[in-house]
Amino acid sequence: MTTHSAPSLVEDLRFRGLWHQEVGTGLAGALSSSKLTAYIGFDPTSDSLHLGNLMQMCTLRRLQQHGHRPIALAGGGTGMVGDPGGKSEERVLLSEEQLAANLACIRPQLERFVELGDADGAGGGGLLLENSQWLKALGLLEFLRDTGKHFTVNDMVNKESVRSRLERPEQGISYTEFSYMLLQAYDFLYLYEHHDCRLQLGGSDQFGNISMGVELVRKRHGAQVHGLTTPLVLKADGSKFGKTEAGTVWLDASRTSPFALYQFFLRAEDAVVGAYLRYFTFLDHDEIRDLDAAVSSHPEQRQAQRALARSVCTLVHGPEETARVEQAARSLYSEDITTLDEATLLEVCSEAPTSDRPRAELDTGLPIVEALAATGLVRSKSEARRAVEQGGVYVNNRREPDPERALGRHDLLHGRYLVLRRGRRDYHLVRFV
Repeated sequence: MTTHSAPSLVEDLRFRGLWHQEVGTGLAGALSSSKLTAYIGFDPTSDSLHLGNLMQMCTLRRLQQHGHRPIALAGGGTGMVGDPGGKSEERVLLSEEQLAANLACIRPQLERFVELGDADGAGGGGLLLENSQWLKALGLLEFLRDTGKHFTVNDMVNKESVRSRLERPEQGISYTEFSYMLLQAYDFLYLYEHHDCRLQLGGSDQFGNISMGVELVRKRHGAQVHGLTTPLVLKADGSKFGKTEAGTVWLDASRTSPFALYQFFLRAEDAVVGAYLRYFTFLDHDEIRDLDAAVSSHPEQRQAQRALARSVCTLVHGPEETARVEQAARSLYSEDITTLDEATLLEVCSEAPTSDRPRAELDTGLPIVEALAATGLVRSKSEARRAVEQGGVYVNNRREPDPERALGRHDLLHGRYLVLRRGRRDYHLVRFV
């Protein structure tokens, strides 16, 4: 019997498509022959991280699983300046109070992915640091002399994040955002000097910033450090995940519910589900290959999407919440919908058309054919009658066989809701007020 050894970190990153652009040379050898300290920076300009950050958080965990020491760096200092990368307009600067509040919110999200050690990361534990601790203490003259002198303006304007803004003269770029890449380069220098950090990771839009950090460490200390970018996470239409894009999916349950997160991945298109399985899950390579094959041979079963949704929801919100979400998803088309609490019922029906009707209508009995016609599930009362007679109408997911049925208060869920469904997937939430 043939046995297969577990893939190395480099093999795993390449299989998952996470080895996008290497800054410098020799990173594969360094990861294979020694234990590195590596960091990824996270932008605290919102009170929650989002799916655009999730791939980086998973990458930190992969590093730690292979024995390397991760640093999650929250950018409280650089967040006061704003990264121009990937933005066509100047960012709105946040106050120190706003940034501090955002950092407090994203800290527990980061801690779910990195096993932290003590304050200095002894024993291989990861670190959670915040760069205002050193950037706010940095003197302007000291910074210009010891960091700024190592880079020419020519180098800086050639970076994609700056050049793209300069090509829009009506918008341009402020000196504040122009200086951002120097601050990020200083972060790498500081982490190298104080924590022996030798690898910075980030999305491909960070390539220019990362390369400047690698260059600064080399010029200041003659040391070889490394950079690695991952591809940007794209939707099926090629648009980027991000906080300013429409339809952002957040990791905070109060902003994007676990049910909505699960449904988002459950609906992933076949064209992207394979990439998402690699980026966002810790399924082994053979499992992912099997799911790839299932997408090709039986796409209608959506086996890959279910595995993806379950894995990501568990990763972000835990197994108990995932079990609750899966039960709620099953309830959408079963009589179990009557057992859901009010919040979960509304969550499950969040994408259903909704309408309001007077509660008093139920006192004398609301004919089901009238209710159906009013929702738009059918075009007329006569069509409603035929649909009921053919067995295609459901009240709270119970098939309704009687076209003469009158709905009453006893039919309401939580004293105010009624779920009407025609066929397998067309349903409507009626709220009685």
